[in-house]
This record gives sequence, C-alpha cells and structure tokens, in this order.
Amino acid sequence: MRVLVTGAAGNIGAAVCARLAAGNATTHALVLDGPPPATAEHSVTGDAGDPATVRAALAGGVDAVVHLAAIPSPLDHPAIDVFAGNTRATFNVLEECARAGVRRAVIASSYSILGLRFAGRELHPAYYPLDEATPLQIEDPYSLSKQTDEATAAMMHRRYGLDIVALRFPFTGAWDRLRTVAARCAGDPSVMAADSWSYLHVDDAAEAVWLALTRPVTGFHPVLLAAPRTLSERPTMDLIAQYHPQTEIRASIPGTATPIDTRAIEHLLGFRATRML
Repeated sequence: MRVLVTGAAGNIGAAVCARLAAGNATTHALVLDGPPPATAEHSVTGDAGDPATVRAALAGGVDAVVHLAAIPSPLDHPAIDVFAGNTRATFNVLEECARAGVRRAVIASSYSILGLRFAGRELHPAYYPLDEATPLQIEDPYSLSKQTDEATAAMMHRRYGLDIVALRFPFTGAWDRLRTVAARCAGDPSVMAADSWSYLHVDDAAEAVWLALTRPVTGFHPVLLAAPRTLSERPTMDLIAQYHPQTEIRASIPGTATPIDTRAIEHLLGFRATRML
C-alpha cells in the first residue's frame, strides 16, 4: 500500500508515518516546512492547498491518502487564514487524489467540531455521553473549518466514490504532553471542561488511522474517538455536575470513564484506544 500523508511532520503525522512503516506501507510525505519523517520514501515540501504541490506528492501513484495538514487552532492566526486555509487544503487534497484514482481517504476532523473548545463564551453540550449526533454549537473559524471539511468529504464520496473516514480527534499528544495537561487538570478541572476531559495518545491516533486505511469501509463516516478514561481522577459524573450542570444525562457514566460514546468507531473499525494515563 502506498499512502500520501499530508502534515506528515506534525504531532499526529509523524506517528502515522511510523505506523505505516510498521505495516510495510510506502509513505509519500507532504510537509509545509522542515524535514519529513525518516520513514517517508517520497517527500514534497509545500502547501497542501496548492494543486501542483499535491500532484507532485502523488507522483508515482498512491492507493490512499491521510490528510492531516491544517492550522490546528484559531488562537494564533487570523480567522480568515484558519478557515480558508484549512478548507482549501482539504478540498484540494481530496480533489487531486480522487482525480488521480485514489479511492480511500482518512481526514483529521476534530472533537472541536462540537464548538465547545474555542467558543468565546462558556458553552455546554446538549447531552452526555457525546456521540456523532450531538448538536454542533460552532462560533469559531477552526470548528467551522472542520464542519466544512466533513461536508467536503461527503461531497467527494458522492462525486467520485471516494471512501472517507473523518476521525474527530480529541486533545492528542505523546505522554509528556498528556501528563502536563493532566497535572493542570488535577489542580483545576475547568481547564479541560470544554474538552469533556477527553484525550488520545498519539500512537492510538495512528492506530485508528491505520484501521481506517485497511478495514473494509465504504461511504463517508465521521466518528468520535477518545481514550477510555478521562484526564481527571475525579468521577466523570461529578465533573459534569459541577461544570455542565444543565446538560442532559442520557446514560450514567461509570467512574472516570470518558463521556464520549465510542461505539461508532468500534463498530466501524474495531478500534478501541489502549494507551491511558
């Protein structure tokens, strides 16, 4: 299997490239700047929103694409750059890949699509546990870009028959990053309230990508995923009662279990995160 990975030098991208190498896949890496992962057999430096750059990254032919390139938050860039840059890159990568004959894609969506994480005011989910039908409350350009990315992916499936899994990643990192946030959360759980105290180790993120590439999936599927436990040692129901007191509880959440219902990705891909703090 030959796979194009955009954003290959990023937080999740590097882990994905390592997982592809472990699965004996050939990696085509597209990076915005800096060195590509050592495991990449073909690499291109440039913007994922540029058609010529993506065509160069596809040189030699690929079977699938993992699109991870994006501005990862609305906090450090102008709003127009976040929304327009992210949505242009997604449209361009999927369009060029589909025209080149690629029929399988995985894109990085985000838990942030719910609108809670980057809102300018305190928002609360409609209900817990969260699932793929949870109403969106988008008020920021990053979350809007992810909603548009998913709409683009659905269109690409209808237009070209491109089978696509959109992984709605929560806060994701390696152990050091996760432990740092967990320590902050221990002192003040409110810092992760908008994230529903959810997280994912980067190697689990890479495993989810691998399964999305290799399992027999057809259609377009946006799915939530998270580690089975939260970043907090406090019971999840206690956290919800304190920080989201008006949110409807549709099912009790035991102990420190994540308030994200991950049954959809388990059913679709057989994925369950195994790395927990």
